[in-house]
Amino acid sequence: MTDGRIPSHGPVVLQYPLRGSFRARNSPARRVPSHGTHLMGTTYAIDLVPVDAHGRVAARGWRTLLATEPPEAFVGFGAPVLAPCAGTVVIAHDGEEDHAARRSQPALLAYAAGQAGRIRGGPAAIAGNHVVVALGQDGPFVLVAHLRRGSLRVRAGDRVYAGQVLAGCGNSGNSTQPHVHLQVTDSIEWGAARGLPLAFRTAGGTELPGEAQIIKV
Repeated sequence: MTDGRIPSHGPVVLQYPLRGSFRARNSPARRVPSHGTHLMGTTYAIDLVPVDAHGRVAARGWRTLLATEPPEAFVGFGAPVLAPCAGTVVIAHDGEEDHAARRSQPALLAYAAGQAGRIRGGPAAIAGNHVVVALGQDGPFVLVAHLRRGSLRVRAGDRVYAGQVLAGCGNSGNSTQPHVHLQVTDSIEWGAARGLPLAFRTAGGTELPGEAQIIKV
C-alpha cells in the first residue's frame, strides 16, 4: 500500500503525527473498540501522549494528587502536530478552550461526571480543536484532535503533505491531559461514521503500538 487508501484486507497506513517520544494510550492493539465505544467512529482510535526522556508527561507535585494542573506544565502542550498523511483538509475547527489537565482521582471523577454533557455538545465538545484530512474525494478521513487553541496552520480546502505541521498539541475537547487523538473513518457524518483500522509506517514496515508502549521517532 503506497497511497494510504483502504484495501479491503488491511488498515490505513499513516505516519506518526508527533516527533520525539510519546506513549500510546487507548490502543486498538489492546481492545476494540479502543475507547470503549463505536460512537463518532472511534472504534480504532488511538491516543498518543508526549513524554520526556524518563517517560513522564509532566513533573509531579501536590496538584498531581489533589487538584487540576495547568496544561502548560505538560511536555506535550504546544508540541508540533504533523499531518499523518497527504490529502485535503475538509475540517479545520479552532476556538475551543484548552482546559485544566487532570491526573488526580478527585479531578478525574469530577470530569467523568460531565461526560454525558460533552457528548450532547457534539463533535467540537469531544474533539476540541481538530483537523480532518481526506485521503481521497470520498475518504477515508483522518481526524487529528485535541489541538491547542489558536495554533491551527491550515484551513478547509488546503492540500497538505505527510509531515506538514498542522497545529500544536493541546488539551481541548474531551481530554484530561495534552495529547493527540487520531482516528480514521469512512465519513465525516459523525453520527453514522464507521471507524477504520489504522497502522503506522516505520523504517521496518508498519506497526500498531501496544498499550503504554513508548514510541521514539
